[in-house]
Amino acid sequence: MNARGRDLFASMLRIRRFEERCVELYSARKIRGFMHLYIGEEAVAAGVFDALGADDNVVSTYREHGHALARGVPMTAVLAEMYGKATGCSRGRGGSMHLFDVSRRFYGGNAIVGGGLPIAVGLALADRMRGADRVTACFFGDGAVAEGEFHECLNLAALWRLPVLFCCENNRYAMGTALHRAQAQTDLALRAASYGMVAWPVDGMDVSAVAAAAHRARAQVAATGEPCFLELRTYRFRAHSMYDSDRYRDAAEIDRWKQRDPIDTYAAELLGSGELTEQDRTELEASVGREIDAAVGAAESAPREPVSDLTRFVLTEPEVPS
Repeated sequence: MNARGRDLFASMLRIRRFEERCVELYSARKIRGFMHLYIGEEAVAAGVFDALGADDNVVSTYREHGHALARGVPMTAVLAEMYGKATGCSRGRGGSMHLFDVSRRFYGGNAIVGGGLPIAVGLALADRMRGADRVTACFFGDGAVAEGEFHECLNLAALWRLPVLFCCENNRYAMGTALHRAQAQTDLALRAASYGMVAWPVDGMDVSAVAAAAHRARAQVAATGEPCFLELRTYRFRAHSMYDSDRYRDAAEIDRWKQRDPIDTYAAELLGSGELTEQDRTELEASVGREIDAAVGAAESAPREPVSDLTRFVLTEPEVPS
């Protein structure tokens, strides 16, 4: 089997199977709080992270399980965090929406729509001032395009010539609002280009197309030191979150998109070219299953942070005498 094809396929498969198990764990009340699934969008994470270097910065969103796994954050640390355990990547304090791993330059997990954009611009500015040779990849959804931070940050990145790779995961719905109901201009790459940066749309359901575009974009940002924008046109098969009844979409629309499932279509492509065999696929499924089982077991047995430690990392201003 072609090694790169295997890696892209395995990355998507790990994300999908992990989140399917998370649905079961959430239903069993093992995972609490909000949880936003990435099911259907796996080609974006697998393809973009294939192009990023280990020294690049990554700023994510609240729908970030796939990003964290593709970045190399251990599955045990991700699931323990979702369980609220002390062995989680954020010590169990952040949960599903606040995965963080500074050792892998993975700077969140951000619960605020568009909230990661200023962080990404700040990281890129800091790198520019220090003379660091790296790219900052910033993920956000189509809903963030309606936020002021989107326009401010794209303008600053272009004006100051900052090395940011803007990755807009356009899944066509900002929570329950369809893109065409909220935006007069639905070509988001065109809107980004109005700020004077290179921008183009990508088929976000095709992992090969995503990887090719991401490699090209990352190389351009690194060579020029200027920002680039990818509009990754994708679709989430599940509701906005586990609390969402998903009554704003027709079932027929979801079914049409499922016909383009990025995992199934890529598997068919690899099988057709002989780069993947059914035995390869069976072995990958088994390997992913064992990894997930191990992560569940580790999360179940991991300790919770002791109450005595709850004030750690909490900073307060000293009281000023009146």
